[in-house]
Parts: sequence; C-alpha cells; structure tokens
Amino acid sequence: MVSDLEVSLRFWCNLIGFSVAFDRPETGFAYLDLDGAQVMLEQRNTADDQWVTGPLEAPLGRGINFQIKTPTLRPILDRLAKAGCPLFKEPEEAWYRANTVEFGQRQFLVMDPDGYLLRLVENIGQRPFNDTTKI
Repeated sequence: MVSDLEVSLRFWCNLIGFSVAFDRPETGFAYLDLDGAQVMLEQRNTADDQWVTGPLEAPLGRGINFQIKTPTLRPILDRLAKAGCPLFKEPEEAWYRANTVEFGQRQFLVMDPDGYLLRLVENIGQRPFNDTTKI
C-alpha cells in the first residue's frame, strides 16, 4: 500500500530503476520489475476492499526490509544523491554465512516515500566460511 501512487512510481522507477511491467491506473495499481525483482504498488483507498491487516501509519513497513539485487549500485546511488534523497544506511560491504559459505554483497538502505525500507545489494562474491569460534 502506498499513499500516492505517482509519488511512489517516481521514486521506485526514476530513482531506484524499476520499470512498470503493467499497471491499472483506474484502480491505482502498478506492477514493477527490476532485473527479476518484482514489486506491486497499490494506492491506498479506504472505500475499496483492500487487504489491510491493521492501521496504516507512517512509516509503513516497520520491521521489514526488502532486499533487491542489482548488477551495480552506482547508478542508483547517483540518482538518489542527485535527487537529494537521504540514505538510511550508507553503502557497506557485508558477508552473510549460509552453512559453510559466506556470500558477500555491497549494500545500502533507503526508505521509499511511505517509509518502506529497501536494501539494495550488489554481489561481490563468495568465500569459504572459517569458523574460528569452535574449540
């Protein structure tokens, strides 16, 4: 759910880089795609029978972040900076363990106009996990 579909589309498409795969403007709906990452945006309409599970208070999406993989972060970071859009978390390198392997990514976090937290990531490789904590 978004407060203003046009504002959200400008953010998600113009700044992050998604494209509209299809939309239904008459109902305030857009289906977006970025290299296989897909998001559905629906403008809030209190008169409609929408799937609302609780009060919609800003910032929306508290406690969740959406990880979106992209080939490179630089163009997105450049567009956000040019638009004066603040980052929630500056770019960093992070490694996450999955069993015996660690997967590396360069990542940053930004909030959309409604407060949804997006974690944009670019793959930087993998390495064996070296567990030095075992005795």
